[in-house]
Amino acid sequence: MDFDWIDVSFDLAKLPPKDIEESFEDPFSLKLLPDNPDEAGRDSRFFNLGRALGGTPIFSVFWTDGKRYRVIYSRPMTTEEAYFYERKRAEEA
Repeated sequence: MDFDWIDVSFDLAKLPPKDIEESFEDPFSLKLLPDNPDEAGRDSRFFNLGRALGGTPIFSVFWTDGKRYRVIYSRPMTTEEAYFYERKRAEEA
């Protein structure tokens, strides 16, 4: 995966790019796509819930052209998001 970190609009000091990238590579990560086919165009935003290798649960909003990933926003998961992630992970096990 190639990530574009140029001119990000959020603070990378709080959540390093390495941790964000690891959350996308998490084998249990959840990538949520738009339900509406009209929104599935070039400017669609997607969601990723995954864990970094250090265990940090991370929620990200991103855009992709199929080759590059542009993270628009990223933060630690809320309690509810972490619960959803763990529940989906348990369902797949």
